[in-house]
Amino acid sequence: MKADLHCHTTISDGSLGISDVIRQADRDNVRYLAITDHDSLASLSRAAVLGKRYNVTVIPAAEFSAFDPERGRKVHILCYMPQKPDRLEGLCLRTSEGRMKLGKSMAMKVLEKYPITLESILRYSAGSKAIYKCHIMHALMDYGYTTDLYGSVYSEIFDAADGLCADEVRSEADFYPEVRFVTKLIKASGGISIMSHPKVYDSMDLLEELAKDGCIDGAEVWHSSADERYRSELTDLCAQYNLITTGGSDFHGFYNHYAIQIGSNTTPEDSLNRILNFKGKAL
Repeated sequence: MKADLHCHTTISDGSLGISDVIRQADRDNVRYLAITDHDSLASLSRAAVLGKRYNVTVIPAAEFSAFDPERGRKVHILCYMPQKPDRLEGLCLRTSEGRMKLGKSMAMKVLEKYPITLESILRYSAGSKAIYKCHIMHALMDYGYTTDLYGSVYSEIFDAADGLCADEVRSEADFYPEVRFVTKLIKASGGISIMSHPKVYDSMDLLEELAKDGCIDGAEVWHSSADERYRSELTDLCAQYNLITTGGSDFHGFYNHYAIQIGSNTTPEDSLNRILNFKGKAL
């Protein structure tokens, strides 16, 4: 039974709404789906209702942005099945407010160089908790400044070294909470913490440290960023510490860097059962 445990909607930086994502999951015969919008639990109630309509079991979830201070890197943590999701709302609010402030600053810099309207950007971020880079780029595409979402114009604006919004890009992690704080809060909510795509932020060492200390429940092994060798190394590490191994498409629709379909990476049935039968208790 197909289970895609990583996808995004317009609540964060996806291009499709909750209903469209769930309907597409049904078309692709994905029977278990986790909507993991960044730092937001806003989809939980509506997604559960829509999932029943399309015979898709929607697992309560979110993807939290965090920071690894020892290595100076970002890290993403997936949260599944929080028993007390209200205990995560403060974390969601803090990060979303920081991201919105940053997004507005980037948007204003872009407007100074490219004569478009702020409304054209807000049109794409209307359902989101923040203004993301993809919303800015989509507006620039509408006005003919580029035909590529992640081409040369994207680099000109968002390159961390010398792009138009380099200061904002570099400061993005300033409002991210420390990763151990995030995993501790997920545990306090009665939820499951899974490290997202460790390959993306080179987080294998961090994963092992968190596993040794009992601060993480699993890792996302099946993700488009990881080749077979990396997946094998992740699988071995997870087996050593009895971690849950998950998989997901990381679907963003039009806003993916390359073509990705829902269900293109999935979670094995034994891991899915461990998540569904998890006995975490809110602290």
